[in-house]
Amino acid sequence: MHENEKYPGVPERIQLMDENGKVHENPTFSSYVHDVDAEQLREAYRLMYITRRIDDEGTALQRQGQMALWAPSRGQEAAQVGSALAFAPNDYIFPSYREHAVAFARGVDFRELITVFRGSHTNGWDPKKHNFHVYTKVLAAQVPHAVGYAMGLNFDADIAAETGQLQTGQGQATNPDNDTVKPAVGVYFGDGSSTEGEAHEAMVFAASYDAPVLFFVQNNRWAISVPFDVQSRVPISTRAQGYGFEGLRVDGNDVLGTLAATRYALDKIRRGEGPVLIEAETYRLGPHTTADDPTKYRDDEELQQRLNADPLIRLEKYLRENGHADDSFFEKLAEEAQELANGVREAAIASEPYEFDRFFDRAYAEEHLQVEEEREFYRNYVAGFEED
Repeated sequence: MHENEKYPGVPERIQLMDENGKVHENPTFSSYVHDVDAEQLREAYRLMYITRRIDDEGTALQRQGQMALWAPSRGQEAAQVGSALAFAPNDYIFPSYREHAVAFARGVDFRELITVFRGSHTNGWDPKKHNFHVYTKVLAAQVPHAVGYAMGLNFDADIAAETGQLQTGQGQATNPDNDTVKPAVGVYFGDGSSTEGEAHEAMVFAASYDAPVLFFVQNNRWAISVPFDVQSRVPISTRAQGYGFEGLRVDGNDVLGTLAATRYALDKIRRGEGPVLIEAETYRLGPHTTADDPTKYRDDEELQQRLNADPLIRLEKYLRENGHADDSFFEKLAEEAQELANGVREAAIASEPYEFDRFFDRAYAEEHLQVEEEREFYRNYVAGFEED
């Protein structure tokens, strides 16, 4: 039985570009991407391809002992790029820790991003410059942060209406139709994080205060080693109805469908119709992190089936079969990606990891007795490993 028959409230799955690279019309969502031309799709492919190349470089650096950890995003590039391209410059985005393609689309330099996993920097990039927040390692912690920021946008708008002065974050941006748009907030998290209490609490507040926030869930089918059917009996998108706002399901390996769904959602949010949740159904082709071994909990047959839906292969088929890209385009892109990967490797190795002791200085502006006690504990702990 199809899940829509078993659970009537499940939203239909949005797909515009199928696994064979064929584009189909959708009466609700196709109009949101009618302006997308070949150049924009080539750029989408470029963002996806380069992200995957840097992803491979990050994994290699960790395997070679140059980083403690890396969180791969292989297989999730279409969900990230398709959604990222829908946001306006003045929208603010809260990522988790594997939104590498979103970071790239927002202008973050991969040489800055890699230093976070190297341990050379705590932030890596300037969040205000890109309107892209720092990575969040604690599962779902960024979700209430995003809702609070979105609620602040509403409060700022109220003040602006009373005083006639725009507050922080209330500047205008331009959408593809050259209309000014109100700023919104996007927050990315995974299917595992969706079961955390912070996600539930954040959605309650978002609904109660009509916060202009888009909850973007990348359902990659695995919460580390826990399969999605253990996490939830129904698609995550159905939860939105319980909070009182709209939930959408989209084929997360379809960059065009994801772009359309995200534009649709942001239009609703900017009109003041409250938050929206998008569940992008994709798949994590690699491990959860480089500390994970997926062969322990999933078999080769499942992985092979998912490889057939690889988002890069799908978009490449479309570009080639419609005459939008030839061998020359892909060869030049491979050269560009390799050059960027070389730069990332050089930047990672050249950046010196922080001495952990320095982080104790950042807890408070002034010296604090409890922090100094913890510093002493840490020093004694490290000294215990030293040879006589």
